[in-house]
Amino acid sequence: MNDQNQKQHKNEESPKIGLGEPAVPASSWKRLLSRKWVYPAAYMAIAAIILTLVWVYQGASRKPQAESTSGTVTQPVGTTTGDTKVKPEDGTSVQTVATPEDLVWPVANAAEVNVVKPFYDKDASAEEHVSAIVQYNDTFVPNTGIDLARGDNKSFDVKAALGGKVTRVEQHALLGYVVEITHANNLKTVYESLADVKVKKDAEVKQGDTLATAGRNELEKDLGNHVHFAVYENGTPVNPSQLLPQK
Repeated sequence: MNDQNQKQHKNEESPKIGLGEPAVPASSWKRLLSRKWVYPAAYMAIAAIILTLVWVYQGASRKPQAESTSGTVTQPVGTTTGDTKVKPEDGTSVQTVATPEDLVWPVANAAEVNVVKPFYDKDASAEEHVSAIVQYNDTFVPNTGIDLARGDNKSFDVKAALGGKVTRVEQHALLGYVVEITHANNLKTVYESLADVKVKKDAEVKQGDTLATAGRNELEKDLGNHVHFAVYENGTPVNPSQLLPQK
């Protein structure tokens, strides 16, 4: 009898643990949370997780941007670029400045010459179309550049409108002496109706270097001493008057 009473007494004193109930009494959690170091430690752990996620996100977002800047950017005619930073092998940053040239008049003094035959622009008026047609015997062709001449019909020095490499020097039966210069960005400048050519093929010239003097040719002999100046971008003629600075 005494043994049964003792077992019953022990069972009443022992805590009952049911399915899904915590093994640690609630009072233990209260004692843990009551300690001063618990909340600061939890805050620090949460902050560390957030900072880690932000760092991973920023690293992923910067990667494609860095890859996209590794391509080559093509500059349009007559534009300049700003400052560019490059990193040499030692990892240090160096400041460099890219300064592509703007197109200039292919003469020493632009005020001394006039456009005696304009570029044939398909969007121009009918009257402008007539003035931009080149006639040779019974053949009529559109002018692919501009023709420059002095009012007194005197010759003048023809200059390089842009720096580049001389890729053609030849004498043409109708066009006279021709000089072609190739520049960056698939750009070419062509100078026709020349005399006393001073450059050779494959020579490197700077902007403003003297190429030749203005002369005469058979195709436009009615213009007298002049230079035919043309600009080609990707093999297509463009209006030089729209690229040259205003006088």
